Amino acid sequence: MNSVRVWGFSNETHHLQLLHQLSNPAFQFSLTVFPNSKSECFSVITTAKKGPRLQPIHAAASEDGGRSSSGRNERNEVVGAKGSGTSARGRRLLKVREEKRRREHDRLHNYPSWAKVLEDACKDDEELRAVLGDSIGNPELMRKRVEERVRKKGRNFNKSKTGSVLAFKVSFRDFNPLDSYIWFELYGSPSDRDVDLIGSVIQSWYVMGRLGAFNSSNLQLANSSIEYDPLYDAEKGFSVMPSSFHDISDVEFQDNWGRVWVDLGTSDFFAVDVLLNCLTVLSSEYLGIQQIVFGGRRMGDWEEGMTSAEFGYKYFKI
Repeated sequence: MNSVRVWGFSNETHHLQLLHQLSNPAFQFSLTVFPNSKSECFSVITTAKKGPRLQPIHAAASEDGGRSSSGRNERNEVVGAKGSGTSARGRRLLKVREEKRRREHDRLHNYPSWAKVLEDACKDDEELRAVLGDSIGNPELMRKRVEERVRKKGRNFNKSKTGSVLAFKVSFRDFNPLDSYIWFELYGSPSDRDVDLIGSVIQSWYVMGRLGAFNSSNLQLANSSIEYDPLYDAEKGFSVMPSSFHDISDVEFQDNWGRVWVDLGTSDFFAVDVLLNCLTVLSSEYLGIQQIVFGGRRMGDWEEGMTSAEFGYKYFKI
């Protein structure tokens, strides 16, 4: 047997280094500790004739152990640095997390109060929830969705009947059937739906006038009784002098005022009665009208040449 004595192991690092060398199964050893005032003595008895040779470990190993420990710490720091977001994927994930934290901070501290009111209202209002859709959480997109909804269908979301219970006022101001404007004063700025309604009525009125519908010379059935089958003289209707509209402009709107220029041509004044009958029902059932003015060059705050949608201008193409 060989006997090896190793002195000077004064800390745990030295013990671990010795045990690492003795971990080879080629050694069979017994370990004895002798107390010493300065250090501990390990007596190692080996039975192997050949095999790994123990490396001498001196007292200075504490310094090597310190250096080794510091080296391991440095390697651990390098490994930690590689896994802490320095890679491309890690940087992307870090950026996403930072962006998410920033949005959450903005939502809590800079979120508009009106947006919070809309979000709360969506809990009980299915129609409003459908209007906002996936814009909830994005105030700018929510504002655009609501503005688009108001522009298309007006400010009253749930109002089924949008007409007026009051009759509109009718007046004439030097009305020339061949060259005059017809003005409409509404109760508020019209939505796109309101513009389409009025424009469609005026367009239909013009088409009928263009086809000669407003001819008082051929009203054979106006005063006929419905108690029996009336007679209609087609030859007489064909021989009367035709009458028709000559021209019309697009229907324009500025704020709550609208207008259309007309040239009634050879149509009779009967055409005005027909138009007023149509607008009466339109005002009471769908779109409230305050007054209708035949003639005049300027009404309300109308500004000639102002055709910008930003200032409330809208039109319906005839």
